[in-house]
Amino acid sequence: MTEHTLRAFDVDIDAMRSSITAMGGLVERQLARAIEAVHYGDLRLVMQVLADENEVNRLHMESDLRCNQIIAKRQPLAIDLREIIGVIHGINDLERVGDEAKKIALKAQQFEGHDLPVPIEPVLRMADLAGQMLREAIDGFVRQDATVSARLDARDDEVDALRDQLVVQLMRKMTEDHDTVSISLAMVFVVQSIERIADHAKNLAEYVVNVVHGIDARHSSLGKAGTGAIA
Repeated sequence: MTEHTLRAFDVDIDAMRSSITAMGGLVERQLARAIEAVHYGDLRLVMQVLADENEVNRLHMESDLRCNQIIAKRQPLAIDLREIIGVIHGINDLERVGDEAKKIALKAQQFEGHDLPVPIEPVLRMADLAGQMLREAIDGFVRQDATVSARLDARDDEVDALRDQLVVQLMRKMTEDHDTVSISLAMVFVVQSIERIADHAKNLAEYVVNVVHGIDARHSSLGKAGTGAIA
């Protein structure tokens, strides 16, 4: 992390970094509560997820404004500018994680009074993997650890594989029992939202590669190698 002689710049940068931690903690909690609402049918958790969504949105707007003000006032260069742009991208992904958690929580309402259309264990495994990815990505972003991105690839593949297996099972369930179409479709949306959360976590980790090495890891295999750094 770059040190600056201008104390005000350091304060701005620290506040900007804190926004990732604050938003990250909130969306992690949203995901956990949304999955618990699906698992246990506790609709009180749905309201808690929705309440957190308001705070996530507030932090998103506040953090976006702070980043743009830093660019306008401080005119940062090189790694500092890349970090600020990375934060702007990162808070967008975290806000979308919150959106997906809200979707999961709202779908939990459709399962009330019904047996879940598939065993819950693979859904919980998916959610656990996505949550782990999110925590590691946030931690890696704060520490500017560019190695996290490559480590998340295998987990993302596992999440995708579980998603595919569950969608196949749910499609079969709908074909065999037309009475389960509504709740099976709701579960399809749940597992798709979990998969998207994993993707957003992966995006967050990839932004760090760009901050540290000046490489857009989303579109270049070089990003995984950690070579070709730009000052």
